[in-house]
Amino acid sequence: MLNPTCFSLTYHIYVVTKSTLNYLFCRDQRGHLAMSSSNEHSLPSQRLQGKVTIVTGGASGQNICKTLGEDPNVCYFHCDVTREDDVSQAVAFCVNKFGTLDIMVNNAGITGPPCSDIREFELSAFEKVFDVNVKGVFLGMKHAARVMIPLKKGSIISLCSVASVSGGLGPHSYCGSKHAVLGLTRNVAAELGKHGIRVNCISPYTVPTSLALAHLPEEERTEDAWAGFRAFAETNANLQGVELLPEDVANAVLFFASDESRYISGDNLMVDGGFTCVNHSFRVFR
Repeated sequence: MLNPTCFSLTYHIYVVTKSTLNYLFCRDQRGHLAMSSSNEHSLPSQRLQGKVTIVTGGASGQNICKTLGEDPNVCYFHCDVTREDDVSQAVAFCVNKFGTLDIMVNNAGITGPPCSDIREFELSAFEKVFDVNVKGVFLGMKHAARVMIPLKKGSIISLCSVASVSGGLGPHSYCGSKHAVLGLTRNVAAELGKHGIRVNCISPYTVPTSLALAHLPEEERTEDAWAGFRAFAETNANLQGVELLPEDVANAVLFFASDESRYISGDNLMVDGGFTCVNHSFRVFR
């Protein structure tokens, strides 16, 4: 049995319910579903028992449903996170089916085109990134709050990036949108604290997922391209000898979803191996 959870793409939502989270879902470097059974005595699995969760983003949502053998507690809901009616209906679907909403994970996001010259940056491309990365997060927060406020509890978690606190780590649209997500997180946490609702975000360093090579055409996402990406990430990382994996980010989400973080709100958890605490220009310790 799986915990009430809703998995969603940028344009789709998937729901998984009644789970003790004995399974950990993540993506491998190709963006496919990777499911590994966690230790049956795992604390996160026990702490999240019976919780209902919506997770936006994640192109493998349909595969999740298939992998779990059409479990009645695993649901798929089509949704465009940039459309308020869609998000509202997705939340309503979840509540109508499972009775409540405990955790909202705003995970849908895109990077946008790799344009480094602001003079050449198309406004339409800029707006598309903000629509998904910022408007989508705002709508997720808004409609999750609509359910959580009367309950006087809940956890809203948004996936951010090291680009939320530093410049030069991505296209203008991506970096700007992640700064906006951090600002939203802090402001919404300030509002919803009186209702007992926690609002946090997670900022990982570069992770080997399909989003990492999203700027490349599908046919160019070769073994060499992945090897080059991983070498780039390792060379520029502060913490050496350890590769940041999707599971590490998933564990951070589990932390914010559980009562282990019950008095943490308005926080931006840096899962970056110390990358953003270093002045990379000086390289004193290199």
